[in-house]
Amino acid sequence: MDKSTPSPIEATPFSYLSPSIADDDNNQMENISSPTSQWFTPLQTVDNETHYTTTPPVPLASPLQPANEETNNTPTPSQPIMAIPLSFVLAPDESNTVDGIGPSKRERGRPNGSENSKNEKTPMKKPKTYQPEDRTVISCPSFDVMITEEEKENGNQEVVDSVLMRFDGVRRRLGQVNCAKAVLTTAFSSLNNLGVRTNKKKRIGPVPGVQVGDIFYFWGEMCLVGLHTQMPAGIDYLTAKDGATEGLTTSVVTSGHYNDKTEDLQTLIYTGQGGTGRDGKPKHQELERGNLALDASKTKGNEVRVIRGVEDPGDNKKKIYIYDGLYVVSDYWKEKGTSGFDEFKFKLVRKQDQPSGYATWKLAEEWRKSGSTDDESRKGFVFEDLSLGEETLPIPIVNEIDEYDKEWPHDFNYITSSTGLSMLVVPNYQSTACNNCEGQSCEDPTCSCIQRNGGELPYDNRILICRKRMIYECGDMCSCPPDCKNRLTQSGLKIRVELFKTERCGWGLRSWEPIRAGTFICELVGTAKRRDEIEEDDEYVFDTSRVCKNFRWNYEPELVGEDCWDQVSEAYKLRSEILVSARGSGNVSRFMNHSCSPNVMWQPIEFEKAGQPSVHIAFFAKRHIPPLTELRYDYGMSLDTREFDEDGRRIFKGKRVCLCGSEKCRGSFD
Repeated sequence: MDKSTPSPIEATPFSYLSPSIADDDNNQMENISSPTSQWFTPLQTVDNETHYTTTPPVPLASPLQPANEETNNTPTPSQPIMAIPLSFVLAPDESNTVDGIGPSKRERGRPNGSENSKNEKTPMKKPKTYQPEDRTVISCPSFDVMITEEEKENGNQEVVDSVLMRFDGVRRRLGQVNCAKAVLTTAFSSLNNLGVRTNKKKRIGPVPGVQVGDIFYFWGEMCLVGLHTQMPAGIDYLTAKDGATEGLTTSVVTSGHYNDKTEDLQTLIYTGQGGTGRDGKPKHQELERGNLALDASKTKGNEVRVIRGVEDPGDNKKKIYIYDGLYVVSDYWKEKGTSGFDEFKFKLVRKQDQPSGYATWKLAEEWRKSGSTDDESRKGFVFEDLSLGEETLPIPIVNEIDEYDKEWPHDFNYITSSTGLSMLVVPNYQSTACNNCEGQSCEDPTCSCIQRNGGELPYDNRILICRKRMIYECGDMCSCPPDCKNRLTQSGLKIRVELFKTERCGWGLRSWEPIRAGTFICELVGTAKRRDEIEEDDEYVFDTSRVCKNFRWNYEPELVGEDCWDQVSEAYKLRSEILVSARGSGNVSRFMNHSCSPNVMWQPIEFEKAGQPSVHIAFFAKRHIPPLTELRYDYGMSLDTREFDEDGRRIFKGKRVCLCGSEKCRGSFD
């Protein structure tokens, strides 16, 4: 699938959904697939009727002028583009629960005069209020999903990565513009409504493109890639609408809401679902729905995907979900729960010969909690700190490939920053330092540094929002404090990383912590060079003129209800090329290896230093990175083959053979 940035497309007016669900701060959602309220024009109906309530404020629309009337399906100039008044429609309240192997619908009301109708009183539900800042997109006919129908049913690694990046791009943007409360559920709904998802076909066993050990920061991410499709039920299983003849379990998620026993790395004692009545009081669990499906899976012996929810080390109020591979249900029983009522307990046993998932997480967690880097009892321990105290966080060195080899790379000087990577001096440069933010972090849109970034902070909660031509941070002449939100990349290494010996690519870099997409990892540090100063055998050169595989990381405006022409450019804008060698001096970035399918990307950053604009290169996480996963970025290629691919793009090659091992390996790099 081509991830290159498509040419702009004509947007048609959006319809909007007002979500009936709470924000997913605690990963709780209700009936995401059946929203309780939607925006429709008066011509649209629900159950062949149009139901009106008080008309909310109508958002003002600025019609786009089409570039081509024939291809954009818009009125001719003689026909004015009219905004159709919107009306608020209350959709039927439906349940997303299922019973047995088929979907069960909420029962319609009893006839008047029936026994139950006389004795039961159903409280009136309050209608959902209109939220003018809601950005959930219902439809956009001109939107290019860039996923084929086959890929929607059965994905692959590239499609899965793309869906997750697109979701996170929307999430970051919604957080930046303070979109109501339900940022995560709004992002999920928009992607789901517009068809940006994959692996919709529910299945037993592995999910194409999802690897054991992958991490997810939101339940909806698992749903969008087909790993676990129940929102938010912990047991997912086949139903009649999936073409199943029996309700076999496909996956289970531990979230901490039940008394599961999760500490063992090879087994899981999973508590069945249910146990709470409609009145909110505890009751006995029944052998129905998900519990019945787990019983059927025990009899059948089919594989069940297990996703383990753990506390986010960066925010103890939130969860991270780790895909731990395939298990089988070996046994189940009843026992009294803490409430005094019966609970079902299911024992799941992990299948052998699978990559490590939860076990790797627990190992990294143990190291994080101990905080020790001089553990000589650890296999392959070499040295406690690569930086020799230069970094605030020590960087241990380990060699698990040959645990008796204690050699390590100390043939360079470890430094934590460069004076500047651009060789260009700007004559008559006029300072743009902010002077109205004294003593406080830059957030006011009138701040000159914020203005240079397009009127918005480039970061939200220390996460990069968008790749840009250039990001402008506050410099040494600015009046804001050192911990200003717009100085993210100037505070040094904040992630616990270690240097380790790889099997094929020498020394590499990996993190003890899970890294969320958009997280700042480290700065490129080295010596700025001119091209004629680069030595032929220097393998530690960073060169901005190299050609890297194009990819789209930023949010798509159509997915947040914005104009498609507002797409933020991801093409870097530099005054001159940047060449940096870390051969003699550098930091941890010196040890990040190349990959044709990288999990790290670079972004140019500019801030003032000593009266001149100083350009730096910062590395950010391209996608979510599990602990102890090697950090790699695309070095790029420089040799023009004078050939073109099937899409008409010029083909480049590198000078060295690539050993990254990814499915999309190009075979060479510089």
